[in-house]
Amino acid sequence: MSDSHSPQAKAYWKENIRLVLSLLSIWFLVSFGMAILFVDVLDNVRFFGFKLGFWMAQQGSIYCFVALIFIYVYKMNKLDHKYGVDEDHDEYSPDDSYYSDPESEK
Repeated sequence: MSDSHSPQAKAYWKENIRLVLSLLSIWFLVSFGMAILFVDVLDNVRFFGFKLGFWMAQQGSIYCFVALIFIYVYKMNKLDHKYGVDEDHDEYSPDDSYYSDPESEK
């Protein structure tokens, strides 16, 4: 995907942005919605002995954020592979000249 204006590149970025926006929406709902806006409603439910609103504000939103990171990595790897821009397709020199320093060879 060398041409950034190609239809394939536009489709890739459209899916990429859709994924990021959906994950950010979930993050917003959990961190702001459940921990701030709906905390009074959630406090009527107990979770591990704590009020659910309190637990979401202190621990649950962190767990959700870490889970979203793993979901993002998994989905982006699939997306990269779908469009052929994953690390498996990197072009590199098979010998050591790829990492060699021309100054050190003198």
